[in-house]
Amino acid sequence: MTDNDHASRSEAFFSLHHDLPRQSPGSDATTRQLLGLAGPLPHRPRVLDLGCGPGRAALLLAAEAGAEVTAVDLHEPFLGELREAAAARGLGDRIRTVRADMAELSGPDFPAGSFDLVWAEGSAYIIGFDTALRDWKRLLTPGGTLVVSECVRTTDTPTDEARAFWKQETSMRPVAANAAAAVAAGYHVLGVRVQPDSDWDEYYVPLAERVAAADTSAPGMAWALAATREELAMRRDHGTEYGYAGYVLRPADPRWPTRPETAADVAAVRAVNTAAFPTPDEAALVDALRADPAAWLPGLGHVAAGPDGAVAAYALLTRCRVGDAPALALAPVATAPEHQRRGAGRAVVRAVLDAARLRGESLVLVLGHPEYYPRFGFVPASRYGIRPGFDVPDEAMMALVLDDSVPVPHGTIRYPAAFGV
Repeated sequence: MTDNDHASRSEAFFSLHHDLPRQSPGSDATTRQLLGLAGPLPHRPRVLDLGCGPGRAALLLAAEAGAEVTAVDLHEPFLGELREAAAARGLGDRIRTVRADMAELSGPDFPAGSFDLVWAEGSAYIIGFDTALRDWKRLLTPGGTLVVSECVRTTDTPTDEARAFWKQETSMRPVAANAAAAVAAGYHVLGVRVQPDSDWDEYYVPLAERVAAADTSAPGMAWALAATREELAMRRDHGTEYGYAGYVLRPADPRWPTRPETAADVAAVRAVNTAAFPTPDEAALVDALRADPAAWLPGLGHVAAGPDGAVAAYALLTRCRVGDAPALALAPVATAPEHQRRGAGRAVVRAVLDAARLRGESLVLVLGHPEYYPRFGFVPASRYGIRPGFDVPDEAMMALVLDDSVPVPHGTIRYPAAFGV
């Protein structure tokens, strides 16, 4: 293929997409949901929207989160569309466009540690999910969040047709494999959402209408139309085999390295629980749970290490049930008194929730402080029709859904015998 042919094809492809509302599957509802999973943001958060296209997400983030958005794309006409839309909505002072390659984010526009939120809906595939995780982390402020969506495999047995099509387009993994890659890259997973089919309609319905009306005589258009029709047909015939998932990620706090507990940690874990609570009951609870094979799940007790390497905090998940459905109970969570209110507890809770997510668990329950656990995504369990078998304030009994593709059970919580309830 000559350079002229390549240029013609690129121009034809972009002409099909100009003035479309979206350049990838998505919706304002999904953008809001992912934003909610990111948790509280600073006043006037600094947001970097990578591969922004015509800027649907950038406009929402500026308008609804009060963000100051740096919107990046390599295609200048998309940036022009965004500037016009921002001006028309009175957001011109909130959105700054930069023509740049997301694979080469350097220079004064992209200093390290300068963005509270790095946002990439439907664009990370251009450089690869793992590369995005590695390269974009440096852009985040301490406590900043990366929101990135990626095409994912939703079946363990894809057809040959779907496998062949996506092999030529991008490397595709299951939802959990991307979450595992994020954890391995040094992130905590704040939330994962597989986008609904309606998000694909918001992208493909206008695109299909554009294809039907396209001028086939334009240079390169025959190729662009053929490629787009193949993509539309793939979604029509094999859409149950793949989807898009949004990942909300936060770099782990380097001050508090975490890991699964080992047999060598038993005494230190007992000491932390004894010191953290006014009675030895929690320390005894952990010992009793260790002895219960129906409750104990290896790898779901985690420790955070302090500056001297000693155990500074501990979090434990064990098997419980809601009715007859399996769930996890988060208890205890303990931080040594000298390390409290410094982030060790948050780090170890994030780590053990990551471990639960990666082993395929879908529901975690906690009886705890209603002002502390919502920062991890917990909500009152009563919203799901889940209740304890004893009297507690409704706001103190909380649930966290790790996998929303699994139906949430409802009924009474059945704790291991060690809890004594």
